[in-house]
Amino acid sequence: MSGWKRGLDAAGVLEPGLRRDYGVQRELVARFRRTSYLAARTLLPPALLPHVVVATAFMHHGDNLLDTGSRAHRADGWAVWERRVRAALETGRGDDPLLRALVHTVTAHPRLRAALEEYLVSAPAELEFAGFAGEDDYQAYVDAYSLPAFMLVGCLLGPDADDGRYRAACRAFIDGSQRLDFVNDIAEDLAEGRLGIPDGTLERFSVRREDLVAGREVPGVRALVRHQVELAEAALRQARAVSGLVPASSRPLLEALVEVDLLTAAAVRARGPRVSRGSVGPSPVAALGVLLRARRKTRAAGAGTRGGVRS
Repeated sequence: MSGWKRGLDAAGVLEPGLRRDYGVQRELVARFRRTSYLAARTLLPPALLPHVVVATAFMHHGDNLLDTGSRAHRADGWAVWERRVRAALETGRGDDPLLRALVHTVTAHPRLRAALEEYLVSAPAELEFAGFAGEDDYQAYVDAYSLPAFMLVGCLLGPDADDGRYRAACRAFIDGSQRLDFVNDIAEDLAEGRLGIPDGTLERFSVRREDLVAGREVPGVRALVRHQVELAEAALRQARAVSGLVPASSRPLLEALVEVDLLTAAAVRARGPRVSRGSVGPSPVAALGVLLRARRKTRAAGAGTRGGVRS
């Protein structure tokens, strides 16, 4: 039996049609977030994997609706989707594979319902995103959109009760990860007519949008990229605190996600001003090393538990 099928069994996804619905989400997530899916498949307990996959697929679908097309098209698409999601949650019946799987996951993990409500209320902030005047605007965006979106998954991985420290660690992680995405995706974002680096930061480094559009390797662009990477790295190092705040079953995955983002930051730093011509990922060998080390820790913890030692 494959690891995925074992996960469905462990998660209580037994009805054939519902298993197919979850399988559709798995295929989507494995395609658009391959490294993250491999990490989850390798490091999560089987019973949690299908639910994390569904939450990730839901987040990605929302991103697509909010990011694709004209402002009016995106707003209309989101309004229709929000009504369908709320109807599915209210009735316990979804009208497509994603919503059917989501309803089942909410039943298995009721804490997801509150995260969904926060996300549905806050997500329209993405409709208004066209860039930031200053750093405060970027931080407000993280609070209004990036963090609620991440908590769709984060709530499934965290402690049963949070005194605020876990959410703060998640906030640090998504701050670092979002900033890193914005600097790494300069070329893609500019092609869509927007930029995730605040205008005030561009001015500080005497960088014009025209410099970035043209891919000019001028000193200001080099310093700008280095500065944004340093801020991202500082937030990601702060996010390492998440390790001591979550159940042992979630710890290896969250630790690995932070370390892979730090590897990506190193790759962006090395690419420097050339990042304005295209994004870069972490070394596959280094990323695999992170996953293998995390996997060894998972197995060691499991062996210790079987031997009567708590991990």
